[in-house]
Amino acid sequence: MAQQSDIQVDKHYDIIIIGAGSGNMIPNHRFDNKSIAIVEKGRFGGTCLNVGCIPTKMFVYAADVADTVRSSGKYGVDSTLDSVDWSGIVSRVFDKRIDPIAQGGEAYRRGPETPNIDVYDQHARFVGERTISTGDGDQKKIISADQIIIAAGARPHILPVIEQSGVPYYTNENVLRLPQLPQTMIILGGGFIAVEFAHIFSALGVDLTVVNRSPRLLKHLDEQVSDRFTELASERWNTRLGYEVAAAEENSNGSVTITLDNGEKLTADVLVSATGRTPNGDQMDLDKGGVEMDGQRIKVDEHGRTTASGVWAFGDVSSPFQLKHVANAEARVIEHNVLNPDDLRAFPHKHVPAAIFTNPQIGYVGMTEQQARDAGHAVTVKVQDYGDVAYGWAMENTTGFAKLIADKDTGKLLGAFIIGPQASTLIQQLVTMMAFDIDVRAMAADQYWIHPALPELIENALLGLEF
Repeated sequence: MAQQSDIQVDKHYDIIIIGAGSGNMIPNHRFDNKSIAIVEKGRFGGTCLNVGCIPTKMFVYAADVADTVRSSGKYGVDSTLDSVDWSGIVSRVFDKRIDPIAQGGEAYRRGPETPNIDVYDQHARFVGERTISTGDGDQKKIISADQIIIAAGARPHILPVIEQSGVPYYTNENVLRLPQLPQTMIILGGGFIAVEFAHIFSALGVDLTVVNRSPRLLKHLDEQVSDRFTELASERWNTRLGYEVAAAEENSNGSVTITLDNGEKLTADVLVSATGRTPNGDQMDLDKGGVEMDGQRIKVDEHGRTTASGVWAFGDVSSPFQLKHVANAEARVIEHNVLNPDDLRAFPHKHVPAAIFTNPQIGYVGMTEQQARDAGHAVTVKVQDYGDVAYGWAMENTTGFAKLIADKDTGKLLGAFIIGPQASTLIQQLVTMMAFDIDVRAMAADQYWIHPALPELIENALLGLEF
């Protein structure tokens, strides 16, 4: 760690916040008496607003509409999808919604409304204890603070074979701004980013192939859900599962050809890398500030404290959950802890739910069946098909289901997985059950379930658990 006396500091603050995604949530009226620097080399709003949750779900909604039109015939409705206005969709999402919000967020922090806040728009690196450098050359500034909050997020992980080949590729950070809709696309990856983009582009008419080194898509889910999704995805998209990319090359017309480890060659107009995201801590010279890493993530305790005194971290750069709702919850904890060092709160990492906005949609919370058994629980499981409840029957759904895993001895819900329409909404009542420690038998019996609404899927699943 550099000696503080060796560093010429341009300005000292009470607090430096690195990252203006969920980090920008922290400064509020309670911080009006604090001098604050916000360092953000990208767009205000972070991953979620600019290249993640919000714009992708706006594209997902358009994709859902397109799929609804295509499948209307089974309901006796004759309709056709005549065309997709890609540039119109892009403009609606970014020009009219996302970009003005991001620009407005930065303008607000630079404006007279927050006179105690300075904004720096260059990359941040530690140069000493609670001291960072932003920018290079004439733009370089050295700033320090009594406390530093690292909320620097994550970036797309790129397979070395792709990066070293020099072929053009896209990621979640730029593929939705393509100037035109391609005819063909290859998506590398089998996680939630890959399958959400596969849904978007296939529904909008792109002939795409998903390549994944695992034979199962979404392998982190309960095996029964992962297997069902893999089966349905392979009917919907071209899939090459259980293979790795051995080589890649750009063709004279700008298309890309990849070679799989079985020798098969695949060519497409656009290559998308969606093989996960890497926390940005490794780009910040953390060791110079006494901040240690835990694998790829910044090491933090339950309160968000790093190994360096006065330095905190939260969100994708340090959290085991790369989810916006977790980053927001952690931000609220950090806000409290920075202002109340004698009354520290812990990160709320219990019963973290998630949803995957692909087709079919997936929502989940808690343990998989295997995890519950491995943990020693006496397990009871119920799988309830959509088609066996009235509204699911009306929807002609033959593939969706809810799977509940509970403890036979206590009646407590251990995990829940839903694959099918409105899964991201239906899962919330199960999150509530777990958060408030409600016995599954009481949840099923002690309230009304509207008939014939879709939540009967959950009611029947609860009633089907055996004790």
